[in-house]
Amino acid sequence: MKRIILASGSPRRKEILEKSGLVFEVIPSKYEENMSDAIPPMELAKKLSLGKASDVADSQEGAVVIGADTFIAFEGKVLGKPINENDAKEMLKRMSGKSHSVITGFTIIDTDSKQTLSHAVETKVYFKKLTNEEIDSYVSTGEPLDKAGSYAIQGLGAILVEKIEGDYFNVMGLPLNSLVEKLKEFDIFVLK
Repeated sequence: MKRIILASGSPRRKEILEKSGLVFEVIPSKYEENMSDAIPPMELAKKLSLGKASDVADSQEGAVVIGADTFIAFEGKVLGKPINENDAKEMLKRMSGKSHSVITGFTIIDTDSKQTLSHAVETKVYFKKLTNEEIDSYVSTGEPLDKAGSYAIQGLGAILVEKIEGDYFNVMGLPLNSLVEKLKEFDIFVLK
């Protein structure tokens, strides 16, 4: 069986992929994200994940490489990670009491056959109405500072969320169900 490589340094993506039982190694991509492309969010997610996967695949042989990128689509804008605490507070204030989409694009590349597949998954997340005190208190924990949209659904940020529609793992950064289905096209099966 070919080596499986996760082209991400994200501890959350590693943790999610470990749930599949697949044996894989981690080689973080050095691809520089450019989120300013004026293309639809689902296409942007696929493009960014392709860049990350390609960056690692170019230096590997006999491997299947998985790259992913996650961001928030909200009111016609794409939101990545906040640049500082004030930016995190502003993002959370804007999303308070409203819904947003978490979009993850992932790309799978077979480094030998060059077979490449890119896919994007959207999950709707509904925030409860947040007070300024709740936002300030949450941001002061530091948790939202390296998360797309300024929150971590798997952490304390869970209390900001009223409900979700779609894949919970997608909100964490890797839509496990969709990924496992698409890996079948590369003859990689989690459950035979």
